[in-house]
Amino acid sequence: MPVRHPSRPRSPRYDGLALDMGTARTRVWVASRGVVLDAPGINVPDARVAHDPAGRGAIEDVPETARRLERLIAPHVPRRARPLVVVTTRVMQGPVYRERARAVVEVLRPRAVVSLSTARAAALAAHADLARPLLVADVGAHSSEVVLLVDGAVVDARSTALGTGDPVGAVPSGELGDTVVAMVHAMLRQDRTAVTAAALNRGVLLAGGGGLRPDLVPLLADGLRAPVTAVRSPHTAALRGAARVLYAAQGHPSARAGSAWRSSGCGP
Repeated sequence: MPVRHPSRPRSPRYDGLALDMGTARTRVWVASRGVVLDAPGINVPDARVAHDPAGRGAIEDVPETARRLERLIAPHVPRRARPLVVVTTRVMQGPVYRERARAVVEVLRPRAVVSLSTARAAALAAHADLARPLLVADVGAHSSEVVLLVDGAVVDARSTALGTGDPVGAVPSGELGDTVVAMVHAMLRQDRTAVTAAALNRGVLLAGGGGLRPDLVPLLADGLRAPVTAVRSPHTAALRGAARVLYAAQGHPSARAGSAWRSSGCGP
């Protein structure tokens, strides 16, 4: 059962939130208030469970993850709200993760939920032209993903469990760069069209915590022989992109028509 919080705000302006459950951080953007939460994972200070129920980005324990999410968000949202929620998910986490994420978000009693790929969210945060093919490299703390967007939709993706950090220590930028380059080259080899090559010629958009490493951009540019641009504040790009979708969705009639689970650029 959800924990009740009598101290929750009752702001009449609250009508939605954007949620980014990354591999290392949980970030929340509330409409009309901006970022209200940037916390390690989905842990709570008094957690008695030793393991991370969403370890390395996977949601293994849905009820515990939901309880922790509810505790973290409760101080920032009205008690009886039925919010519109935009939640980011990685493409390669697949439909099982998205279904578990939906179950977790139900603790917020949403009137509607929109699922958004982190790649598309990062592109939106960068105000990228989605009418042209675009490669997005999302290098997180415990996993990395390369996604090809065409007309804003995912048409190909690759992922690896390698990220900027690991329980045994930080991963060198050179190793990260080589891994991302290898994923892009694999996409090029398997693409029988010229779309991936056209996207690469345009340049790669770098998001996630890896974008904070100043040496990763030149390493990728050298390995790919193509321009590489880090999104501004790359570690929060997915959340900012989700916030843009939230504001756009608030005016759509379907967002007021009861609870639903919709996808916006989540998978191939």
